[in-house]
Amino acid sequence: MATDDEPSGDIRVLLVLDLLLSLVFSVGAVYALDLAGVGEYTWQNVALATLFLAVVTYFAVLRE
Repeated sequence: MATDDEPSGDIRVLLVLDLLLSLVFSVGAVYALDLAGVGEYTWQNVALATLFLAVVTYFAVLRE
């Protein structure tokens, strides 16, 4: 049973989930921006958006 003093879960699992969900969201966001004519759908743009979202999520949620 987990307590408040000891975090439950492995940080590696959280980081992998963070990257995976950031990738899925980035694909959708970059595709929507391409449809709107704001940006171009390239894997480089998806990778940059994924990296940006993963870093923001890490600092906002996962950092202890």
